[in-house]
Amino acid sequence: MIELTLTVGAPANGGSCVARHDGRVVFVRYALPGERVRARVTADRNSYWHAETIEVIEPSDDRVESLCPIAGVDGAGCCDLAFAEPTAARAFKAEVVTNQLARLGDHRWDGVAEPLSANGATGWRTRVRLDVGADGRAGFHRYHSDELVTELNCAQLHPGMTDGLDALEWPPGVHLHVALDDDDQRHVVCSARQGRRTSTDVVEGSYQAVQRVGRRSWRVPVTAFWQAHRDAARCYSRLVAEWAQAGSGMTAWDLYGGAGVFAAVLGDAVGETGRVVSVDTSRAAARAARAALSDLPQVSVVNDSVRRALTAEPVRADVAVLDPPRSGAGREVIDLLAAAEVPRIVHIGCEAASFARDIGLYRSHGYVVENIRVFDSFPLTHHVECVALLCRERA
Repeated sequence: MIELTLTVGAPANGGSCVARHDGRVVFVRYALPGERVRARVTADRNSYWHAETIEVIEPSDDRVESLCPIAGVDGAGCCDLAFAEPTAARAFKAEVVTNQLARLGDHRWDGVAEPLSANGATGWRTRVRLDVGADGRAGFHRYHSDELVTELNCAQLHPGMTDGLDALEWPPGVHLHVALDDDDQRHVVCSARQGRRTSTDVVEGSYQAVQRVGRRSWRVPVTAFWQAHRDAARCYSRLVAEWAQAGSGMTAWDLYGGAGVFAAVLGDAVGETGRVVSVDTSRAAARAARAALSDLPQVSVVNDSVRRALTAEPVRADVAVLDPPRSGAGREVIDLLAAAEVPRIVHIGCEAASFARDIGLYRSHGYVVENIRVFDSFPLTHHVECVALLCRERA
């Protein structure tokens, strides 16, 4: 195994910092800009290496004792920036977004990564999935590994979320879905793949968790998507309501709409004379959306791909809100939005590179970036949530 002594430079997308050794680029995990470290190479990609820090020779002033007791080299892959002071971690993430937007989006941005709430960097997560190993013990994966760390006290988790789960023996190979809902009720659901079907077993609580945003409640399956940060859905919902500027009688598209959190605020804004189309491929999310929004006849919930739904949609939207998965919306969907001449778009992205690429695609169609905000929605990790407002005059 190759070990190197390196002085690391700027942060890179994915949580590493960039160093060089004999002209080769080395992406070093568990390091901060300016540190001198001893690192071991973990992957050879011919033109570059990946490495992980095993000794910090000259630490940054921003390095702190790890805020997560199970993360780090040879530990769980949950909190890959737990060793960075939270303000410095946000600066790290903002620099990554700045670089990605310049490189992939041809857009200059020099903002900051904002804390999502004032409640600190720990205890923010209210949904988590654990995997179970051959020994029947639940755990978190090591970074890019099938091996599990069976200590469950990750610092992201709301206190008490995993209490007692490490003392039980589970069927090997299953997944444990744990949610702490807005009634402070814990729900534990065990799921397993059986051929083409997935079986579920409720271990504690119920299959559906109660989630609230504003005056509205959702009952969302524990196995379905809901924002992991306890304050995320409320924060994004307020921002979408502000930026969308939907008004009475307008048509709005809520794409990758999940359980319909954004469809709710859009539906309220367009009123009974307007129309909102919320699209998602998840059947569970669509059922949750229909149930929660049953009092809004102006909202239609479509269980289909965004591409097919846009192709079939006969009415041009006044505003579109997109919250795609980590891979982003991509060229085909953005081409359809541009062809429909949607004048106002709110685009949300949870991966810096795909978000920046999508911004570049919008810009190639004549959209102007009016605003971007970046949220530290996943403290202790390298992940961020980016929200952009894009506008284009109608032809």
